[in-house]
Amino acid sequence: MILKTIICFIGITGLLLAQEKDTGDVWEHFRFFEGEWSGEETGKAGIGKGERTVEFIMQDKYLFYKNISRFEPQEKNPKGETHEDWTFFSYDNNRQAYILREFHSEGFVNQYILDSLSEDNKTFIYTSELIENAPSGMRARVTFSILNENKFREIFEMAFPGKEFSIWLENIWTRRYK
Repeated sequence: MILKTIICFIGITGLLLAQEKDTGDVWEHFRFFEGEWSGEETGKAGIGKGERTVEFIMQDKYLFYKNISRFEPQEKNPKGETHEDWTFFSYDNNRQAYILREFHSEGFVNQYILDSLSEDNKTFIYTSELIENAPSGMRARVTFSILNENKFREIFEMAFPGKEFSIWLENIWTRRYK
């Protein structure tokens, strides 16, 4: 009985090790974003400035950024607006997919999946899988485009049920520190 248990254990362990793949650095294409950034923002909330810190956390298992944006007062929003969000990027081994989760100060939680990464690894397009606390059928998309070694563009789009995506916010982020 003990011998059968040992043989079974060795077989299962061997099978599990055989299924493990050396994926290398799953974050290779995302390391560009690490650091501190300043943003120039335009969109439905008006004209604003943002600050963002991006770092790898929990032994490089997740990419995390903390963002705060302040929008100037405007006709439609005379008091201006302050927006905060925390965003976590993870890699889902089961789906072999990059997942992005945004937690917004307004109470929305968006979960996206990486739909495409350009051949040159400079454009990342995420499309929502689910949005908490939004109308049913609402969709969102985020596109990150690396412009040069110290600058990237971020475009946030939304689509109401039955409608096409439209740009809600466009940011140009400039690196302050790596």
